Amino acid sequence: MNKERIKKLLTDVKSGIIGIDEAMRVFKSFPYQDLDFAKIDTHRTLRKGFPEVILAKGKTREQIVKIIRSLSKEDEPIMVTKADREVYEAIRERQKDAVWYKTARVVLISSKKKNRKTNKVILVMSAGTADIPIAEEAVVTAEIMGNKVERLYDVGVAGVHRVLNNKDKLFGANVIIVVAGMEGALASIIGGLVDRPVIAVPTSVGYGSNFEGLSALLTMLNCCAPGVVVVNIDNGFGAGYFASIINQTNMK
Repeated sequence: MNKERIKKLLTDVKSGIIGIDEAMRVFKSFPYQDLDFAKIDTHRTLRKGFPEVILAKGKTREQIVKIIRSLSKEDEPIMVTKADREVYEAIRERQKDAVWYKTARVVLISSKKKNRKTNKVILVMSAGTADIPIAEEAVVTAEIMGNKVERLYDVGVAGVHRVLNNKDKLFGANVIIVVAGMEGALASIIGGLVDRPVIAVPTSVGYGSNFEGLSALLTMLNCCAPGVVVVNIDNGFGAGYFASIINQTNMK
């Protein structure tokens, strides 16, 4: 349920195209659909500008499909995160327009073309090649939300000259997402170089004392460079979403 749909519904009632009873039937699902095991937030687009997103992790394929069936009534893009091939294939059986971004582990169901809302750039950086899946989750999220996104991958602190050789991308971005595992130091370096907001994403890439991303998380939280915020471990979606909010501020 978005602003345009509500406006059209009220206009149709006013002009007599539909009756009050039919309009009430549509509003019955507002502000959520109760599926017992899930309560689908059909009000979110109206509040936030983007519909509810499905986290596949922890849900059965049957639950995911039922949630998608409910969301598909709203005529909005449907996004599923942390989705493996089995989840995608279960969705694809029922939603032929489903697209799987394999590296990002994101499934998108949408009949609408993604319209870019701004030409301001979000730059997504990865410290290593192993961090790319989480970086791609951020990229896909930001693109789906209508942003122009550029990538700069495998530019970690073991060879920091790789960052400086790409300074045009670095200084041309409006928002920067830095994805790093191991010790997570890249976010501090980028934060010390630019005057743009930096969103740091720790990943679970590493071994031993990396503690599945905890060391990178603590490094980023202890960053001494101002202008750096941190999301949770492996939360590429959260970084892409937050970057989009920043990138589109003052547009309304």
